[in-house]
Amino acid sequence: MEKKPFISLEKANEIIKEIPTPFHIYDEKGIRENARALNKAFSWNKGYKEYFAVKATPNPYLMQILHEEGCGMDCSSYTELELTKACNIMGEDIMFSSNVTPIEDMKLAYDLGAYINLDDYTHVEFVKKIFPEMPKTMCCRYNPGGVFELAGSEDKIQVMDTPGDSKYGMTEEQMEKAFMELKELGVEHFGIHAFLASNTVSNEYYPELAGILFELAVRLHKKTGVHISFINLSGGVGVDYKPEEPKSDIAYIGEGVRKKFEKILVPEGMGDISIFTELGRYMLAPFGALVGTAIHEKHIYKDYIGLDACAANLMRPAMYGSYHHITILGKENEPCDHMYDVTGGLCENNDKFAIDRMLPKVDIGDIVYIHDTGAHGFSMGYNYNGKLRSAEVLYKEDGSFKLIRRAETSKDYFATFDFTEFDL
Repeated sequence: MEKKPFISLEKANEIIKEIPTPFHIYDEKGIRENARALNKAFSWNKGYKEYFAVKATPNPYLMQILHEEGCGMDCSSYTELELTKACNIMGEDIMFSSNVTPIEDMKLAYDLGAYINLDDYTHVEFVKKIFPEMPKTMCCRYNPGGVFELAGSEDKIQVMDTPGDSKYGMTEEQMEKAFMELKELGVEHFGIHAFLASNTVSNEYYPELAGILFELAVRLHKKTGVHISFINLSGGVGVDYKPEEPKSDIAYIGEGVRKKFEKILVPEGMGDISIFTELGRYMLAPFGALVGTAIHEKHIYKDYIGLDACAANLMRPAMYGSYHHITILGKENEPCDHMYDVTGGLCENNDKFAIDRMLPKVDIGDIVYIHDTGAHGFSMGYNYNGKLRSAEVLYKEDGSFKLIRRAETSKDYFATFDFTEFDL
């Protein structure tokens, strides 16, 4: 399936006149339409709510767009909580899912009235010591251990991930003890959370996960008698980074979760449970792009195209070997008959956006559009080699554009130093 940029070369050049490359750009229209499709897919559940994973793209303009579309925010740190508060998103519109949590982070989540998701059994004693009184609702994170697989014929069983190697969550026995102790401390309503796999390309992942958590909820309810008010399916719904990959069918996924809900929870009298999701990549990745300019070419044992962007702007290819599709704007209809490594300028050989990628002939000055960077793109940026983080731009529904984060300058880089002892 062909991947198409959401801006043209003409629009890119219009933006570049005001905002030099490199920059990340986001498609407001696509973001809103995607959020509405997600809400529609789970509209069968009265209490359904998406909690956007702030870590994926912590930008207040994008957070506000999602909040306008009915989304809450999932936070994992003090700063993310502060950012969410600054966006005037408070109370039960925040889900706080953290691990190895500092006291200050937990206290701020409490003060903001967030849903608090405990990652570990020892956190029960931890919050008992620091909370003035227990919230009426608390959540615990589950880890089933072992290997997580999707069922099928023997030769088609798909290993999704290995929860047994994950640092997150509690065993079922610990969940049971945590629920009982929290109940004794005054907690009245309980949530269940689990994250078992990342960027799944199967529409069966969420329904399978839902079935596991729904059955867990039934067992815990019978053993403890507590009222389970919500189940958070967390993230993991993937996106089609490669053109040949299938796109996640959110309507199909939502219907699959509904069938599990009706089969497992409703007969047990637990049909009042709200379903929460905690998507980051699915919400924004396809609706963001990194736009750079080809500034150098090199021809030795291979052919290289160097960009003004680097891994400091998009770490995923260097860190994970991840694929991001590349379009040379204005050359969409030209044959991809040249093989390049597309690189940045870091002093690291893994600073490559693509290896042995077939592209049209690239000329110096060409505008290079790297797809699907809307989540875990800018947010994973860093300052190695003194590289400065790029600008972020919103491509608005009416075709205009807005700078939503300026590019860093050397003054930002030096801001945390104290030069007063130097004779400069």
